[in-house]
Amino acid sequence: MFHGTITKELTSHEEWSHYNENIVEDQKDFVFVKYNGLHLKSMENLQSCISLRVCIFSNNFVTDIQPLQGCKKLIKLDLHGNQIKTLPDRTFWNGLKNLKLLYLHDNGFAKLKNICVLSGCVNLVGLTMFDCPVSLKKGYRHVLVNSIWPLKALDHHVISDEEIIQNWHLPERFKTFSQSLFFNICPAPIKGTTYEDEIKNIKHIISRINEILAHNSPVLIIQRWIRGFIVRKHLSPYFTRKRHHDRMIRVLETKLICIGRNNEDKFLEDIFLIKPESNIKGKVAHWKQDKTKLWVNFH
Repeated sequence: MFHGTITKELTSHEEWSHYNENIVEDQKDFVFVKYNGLHLKSMENLQSCISLRVCIFSNNFVTDIQPLQGCKKLIKLDLHGNQIKTLPDRTFWNGLKNLKLLYLHDNGFAKLKNICVLSGCVNLVGLTMFDCPVSLKKGYRHVLVNSIWPLKALDHHVISDEEIIQNWHLPERFKTFSQSLFFNICPAPIKGTTYEDEIKNIKHIISRINEILAHNSPVLIIQRWIRGFIVRKHLSPYFTRKRHHDRMIRVLETKLICIGRNNEDKFLEDIFLIKPESNIKGKVAHWKQDKTKLWVNFH
C-alpha cells in the first residue's frame, strides 16, 4: 500500500529501513538544497537538515514552512511562488539568527499583522513581498521597515532615510523609490548553480546594498564625515610629531656634514674638474706658499 509520500513509503518497508536511516543521516550534513518548480506540497523532508544554509524551495505548492524550524543556520531562504498565507510565530524567526535574504514574493499574505513576526529576524538584510495581496495595503513598506530594524532592502528598492525618519523631506536623489536606490535583490535563478555560487551571489547582493546605502543615505554620509574628522583629530598629534621629527633629522644631517679630504685633495679636484669659476691661480700660489713653509720647517 502506498502511504502518500516517498519518505513514508521507505519507512514502512523493513528492507528499506537501513536505506532510510542513511538518507536521514546524510541530510544532517546538507548545506544547500534546491527544489525549484517541482510541484511539491510539503517541506517535511527538510526537518533533519540541521546544517542547511541555502534553501531554494520556489514555485511549488507549499502552505506550511514550520518544518524549517530546525534549520538554524539558514542564510538564504527562497520561498517565492508558493501558496503560503500565514507565517510561523516570532519564536520561529528568532531561531534563524543567520538569515540575511528572505524571498516571499508571489504568495498569499494578506494581513500586515501576520508579517510583522519577521521582526524576529535579527540579521535580515533583504526581503521581497511584492505580488502579494499585503503589498497593496497602505503603509505596507512603512510597517515592515519600522518593524524589521536591520532591514536594508525591501522588494526592488533599498530603504531610504525618508522611510525611517518621519517628516524628513530629502532631495530627489535620496527620496523613496528613487532610481539611485533601485536594486533587484532577487535575480532570476540560474540552472546548475552550486553552493559556492550561491554564497558568492549572497555576498555580492549584500555588498551592493551596502554600497548603494553608503552613497545615497544622508545619515551614513554625515556619520562617515564625522568619523573621519574624529580620527584625523585624534591622530593629528602623531602626524605633527612625525613632521617635526623629520625636520629635526634634516637639520641635524645638514649640521653634521664633514669633509674628510685635505686641501691638497680639494686642489687636485679643482684642477682635474677644471671648474670655470674656480680661482686656480690663487689656489696654486697658496699651495706653493704652504709647501715652502713645510720645507723650511722640516729643515
